[in-house]
Amino acid sequence: QVRLVESGGGLVQPGGSLRLSCAASGRTLSGYAMGWFRQAPGKEREFVAAVDWSGGRTTYADSVKGRFTCFRDNAKNMVYLQMVILKPEDTAVYYCAASRRLFESDLPRAEFASWGQGTQVTVSS
Repeated sequence: QVRLVESGGGLVQPGGSLRLSCAASGRTLSGYAMGWFRQAPGKEREFVAAVDWSGGRTTYADSVKGRFTCFRDNAKNMVYLQMVILKPEDTAVYYCAASRRLFESDLPRAEFASWGQGTQVTVSS
């Protein structure tokens, strides 16, 4: 099973930017579609973005379209989430996840079997 570790979270002011990284080990990431999810206090974990195995197909939640970009570097076994124009409502713990349905990006949460431990993103002035 692939092991995932997120990094890059932190405190940022509204309108600012962050890039989250997800490092994989144990398996090559090219065998997986990858997703990003987030969970705010008292709320359900929600889908943010996903990318197929090649990076050629992406899907985004409506709330982040035009502001977040999900991309990957299979040679480095890394997946990224570039976030710009951050809003207070983006505050959450962000998780990366891996799915064996590698040719798709529009996947439900249940299709992601491997998860990282999460990284906190706080958007506040």
